[in-house]
Amino acid sequence: LLLLPAGCPVRAQNDTEPIVLEGKCLVVCDSSPSADGAITSSLGISVRSGSAKVAFSATRSTNHEPSEMSNRTMTIYFDQVLVNIGNHFDLTSSIFVAPRKGIYSFSFHVVKVYNRQTIQVSLMQNNYPVISAFAGDQDVTREAASNGVLLLMEREDKVHLKLERGNLMGGWKYSTFSGFLVFPL
Repeated sequence: LLLLPAGCPVRAQNDTEPIVLEGKCLVVCDSSPSADGAITSSLGISVRSGSAKVAFSATRSTNHEPSEMSNRTMTIYFDQVLVNIGNHFDLTSSIFVAPRKGIYSFSFHVVKVYNRQTIQVSLMQNNYPVISAFAGDQDVTREAASNGVLLLMEREDKVHLKLERGNLMGGWKYSTFSGFLVFPL
């Protein structure tokens, strides 16, 4: 139950920030948290909490030269997480799982290992390619490929990177994968 005296304006900054009440206002609620981080009252009012922040950034410190033994799916595995707000990026599988429906931003940057080769990397959403990046100059040893995208994702949708061809340079964290929730829907 939300009680507001006359002349007590309510201003919401956005869906992930708290409601700011100006003046002397009293808020009383009977609520319980839901699985997506929102709080739903007995009146059906949903308020998103500050825990709705989602962001990750991961790097790879070794070369990625897939073999039948090491990587049958051609998933690009990352071995260090720089940021994982909300813990929705699983380092073991190198898969990001969306905690809620919303618009998400993703970007990646990879470097090929050898000249006279081509690399192609795809960002996969639920195992379907969404965008790709390509580097294939035969005379350049350390050529980079990058791309970024905004995606509408449903709760539990998954995103990962797939090496379509070539070998990636690891070394001093040349390959990166990052993403964050732009806003929930």
